[in-house]
Amino acid sequence: MTRSSCARAGRFVALGLLACLAGCTASTADKPGGAGAAAAGGGRYVLLMNGNSPFWDAVRAGMDKAAADLGVNAVLETNDATPAGQIEKLRQFGTQADIVAVGISATDAANVAIADQLRKLREKGVVVLTIDSDLDRQKFRDARAAFVGTDNLAGGRELGIAAKGLRPDGGAFVQFVGRTGAQNAIERMDGFVQGAGEKFKELDRMGDENDRTRARDNVRNAIRNHPDVNTLVGIWSYNAPAIADVVRELGKRQEMTIVAFDAEPNAIEQMGTGDIDAMIVQNPFEMGYQGIRLMQALVNDDQAAVAEMLPNFGQPEGDIIDTGLKVVVPDEGSPLEPEQFSGKTEYLKLSDFKAWLAKYGLTGS
Repeated sequence: MTRSSCARAGRFVALGLLACLAGCTASTADKPGGAGAAAAGGGRYVLLMNGNSPFWDAVRAGMDKAAADLGVNAVLETNDATPAGQIEKLRQFGTQADIVAVGISATDAANVAIADQLRKLREKGVVVLTIDSDLDRQKFRDARAAFVGTDNLAGGRELGIAAKGLRPDGGAFVQFVGRTGAQNAIERMDGFVQGAGEKFKELDRMGDENDRTRARDNVRNAIRNHPDVNTLVGIWSYNAPAIADVVRELGKRQEMTIVAFDAEPNAIEQMGTGDIDAMIVQNPFEMGYQGIRLMQALVNDDQAAVAEMLPNFGQPEGDIIDTGLKVVVPDEGSPLEPEQFSGKTEYLKLSDFKAWLAKYGLTGS
């Protein structure tokens, strides 16, 4: 084969793989929720959250901006934070002929029933993405076209690096999260262990099933049951305010280092009052925006747009759009410096971060 024929063959393979992203069905034009619905005049794009929290306000803002820019009908669907709730919603989506694309933050990475429901949607021609939290990529990669969100393992490492910078002699930590089986939770917690290094000892990983009262009880129990704990790690967005509230309530602030993922409005205030030491912040606005943008490109079979958004598709991890990370530290007194973190992570003082939020009309991220 000549060099030019090899190049042509490579382009055909790449185009074939990109076309397969839309669902790998032979024909979708006459099926509910498929390309036919889009061609007939639009169709509905749905983002299904894992559990309700202010984190999703920023996703909604990005989704609404993309919907306005692209002229599509997009909605954010709530969930009760359980896999059963998501499975029921997905079943309902399968009966609604106007739905052409679904993005889901999977409550459990390894849930077979969720993966099966997503496959059924794809068989009907519905575009399926994961957003914020992926499925188990070893087992269920075929159940979605792509993932849009944070490199959670890298984010966990950055959070661990922050803890190491704040407490160079090491310590003992407990990690708090909604669901310990969620893909984003697993990767963030494993990443934290890597980033914190050998001087830190992991004492526990405590799940609360998205129950805010239990989230606070977990912090109290961790402090009570582990006399040597000195570092508290929030993994989901509401864990940071829960940790800061309980530590203040118990008068333990001087003994504890507090680092967390995400920046809910309460957590931003708590960093301002000295109750949180560092936050690794995702970009949920971009998750909403880029999620809708990729959905539209796949629904319309816009190969050029898909190739631009997923330039490495077909290569390892080429079906992932990384929406980036920020590390946020208090305006004064933090020992953390930009050079301690990856060059891909944006370093911001709290006041600069607030200015960034204001630019997009957000109160949290």
